[in-house]
Amino acid sequence: MPAEGFSLQGIMDLFRLSDHTPDLHQSLLTLGMLIIVAKLAEGVFRRLRLNSILAYAVAGMFLGPVMELTGIWWVESTLHLELVLALGVFVFFFLIGLDEVDISSFMSSLKGHYFLAAVLSVTVSLGIAMLVTTEWVFDFGLRLNFTESLALAGVLSMTSLGIVAKVLTDGGYLKKPVGLQIFTVVIIAELIALLLIGFSIGEHAHQVTPVGILVLLGKVVGFSVVTWVLSSRVLPPLVAQLQRLIHVPQLSLGLLLGMLFLIVYGAEAAGLHGSLGALLFGASLSSLPYQVQREIIPGIRSVAEGLFVPLFFASAGLNFSFTFATLPLAAMAGLAFIPFFGNFTGAFIGAYVSRLTVPYAVATGLMGKGVAEIALLLVMWNSGIIDEEVFSFLVLVMFCYILFMPGVINFAVSRASARTDLPAKLDDIPLGVIRFALEDIKIDDILDRAHQYPAPTVTVRDFTEQWVDPQQSHYVVADREALIGIVSVEMLRYLPKEAWGHTRLDAVVRRKPPLAWPDELVEDVLQRMSEQSVSVIPVLERDTERFLGAVSTSDITQLITMETMGESRPPHRQVETAARARRNQRTESTPE
Repeated sequence: MPAEGFSLQGIMDLFRLSDHTPDLHQSLLTLGMLIIVAKLAEGVFRRLRLNSILAYAVAGMFLGPVMELTGIWWVESTLHLELVLALGVFVFFFLIGLDEVDISSFMSSLKGHYFLAAVLSVTVSLGIAMLVTTEWVFDFGLRLNFTESLALAGVLSMTSLGIVAKVLTDGGYLKKPVGLQIFTVVIIAELIALLLIGFSIGEHAHQVTPVGILVLLGKVVGFSVVTWVLSSRVLPPLVAQLQRLIHVPQLSLGLLLGMLFLIVYGAEAAGLHGSLGALLFGASLSSLPYQVQREIIPGIRSVAEGLFVPLFFASAGLNFSFTFATLPLAAMAGLAFIPFFGNFTGAFIGAYVSRLTVPYAVATGLMGKGVAEIALLLVMWNSGIIDEEVFSFLVLVMFCYILFMPGVINFAVSRASARTDLPAKLDDIPLGVIRFALEDIKIDDILDRAHQYPAPTVTVRDFTEQWVDPQQSHYVVADREALIGIVSVEMLRYLPKEAWGHTRLDAVVRRKPPLAWPDELVEDVLQRMSEQSVSVIPVLERDTERFLGAVSTSDITQLITMETMGESRPPHRQVETAARARRNQRTESTPE
């Protein structure tokens, strides 16, 4: 296996240095067999309610090491296959960034207790995992330098959001306080771990000096900014303009794939690992409006799920070796149980110190792992960081996580959700996290048209005494059907208190606030609120721009956590009933 690993430049160098033309026929046989067996295995595993990633890996194990033991070996790794798998790595991490990483949620949680819980969880579990990957206390014969030890410890201590999200969604916990807390911490913790691992396995990994770290951070920040500008500001209008000028089938898909590989090339040229570039590209595209994503993402998702992802994880099974049995029993026990203990301990300490409800459930929820970890282990093995025995054993450990941890998580969260002393709602969940629990719900479904709003003639003193709620920081000011603007409670602090009695709200409002329309998806509006840093947004009629009402983040959070929203795709009638109940309750308590 090439030491250069899943690097486009490394694969190109191998082709250049080869003394013979790679066996194209063998590559086609291997690709065909892997895809067919992997997809058939997926069908079987789905009937057994098992993870599809596990099916792909088992298919590779069957075609590789198992068939080798029988003497019938149909498939083998070739340079052509390595190139396809390198593309699969980048497509897979692009999808992780698109589906699981939310930069806006990460930034908005920097000062919150969810960020503290995630940082403590990653830090403690990473420190305990490094007891295994380094020779500080135990010597398990891994022979890793510091950055390689850091990368492997990061893999062993991270949490896979995909596994956790599936468990919470299937159990209906994603719309309950405990589930939302777990989901929020996992999003932040996974991003921290992925960035840490990405830093440790690039070409820069040997530069562990203060100057080298500063240079690296500068590269990452600069690369992230360029990627975000290109993907969120340049690509969408460019695609829209080209679609108006030329009519080419799957134009947006082609441009998106081409942009992905250019971003990967740019990452590797900057000394970063290509998977980190793909991850950041996907994360920056995740901030696109939901409608835009629905137009350009299905194509690449179909290519990924039909070709690249099955091939990539089947290759993990194909490269699996039973030689892991030659590892010392102490090494296997240490690799399996010390990081497991570290994961739970770190998550529990983080949840307890940050005062999250039911710390044991949050800690158990952060134990979901296996998918992204297998991908990263394969990258590390192909990069020469870990050997065949360690790779195979850790893949086996991740299989155990995939098989057994979902049931454990479901049990712990169900026990925690049944408690009667938990809060009925949460007002501190980042906006980006809330959007994961929403699907095809429009603003009109939750809009309270009967709600009362302060008039522009109300004085600041009367407003603070009669209208201000400690849980809300922004308020809409309206004059019947005319929108006046938004008042920020934070900004009122700059107004001398002696002026509060004679200063009217129309003198302190923000006159041109962000707006929403009744037919917009709640997910799109939440993104706009997050970008504009507001907790409430006025809703206007599209044709007449008549003021209809407002939607706040509290409205949306209550909508998610209501018991009538137990299904993953709630009917609009249920949404309207829930909204009506909230309207009646709020109207009765609204100050006159």
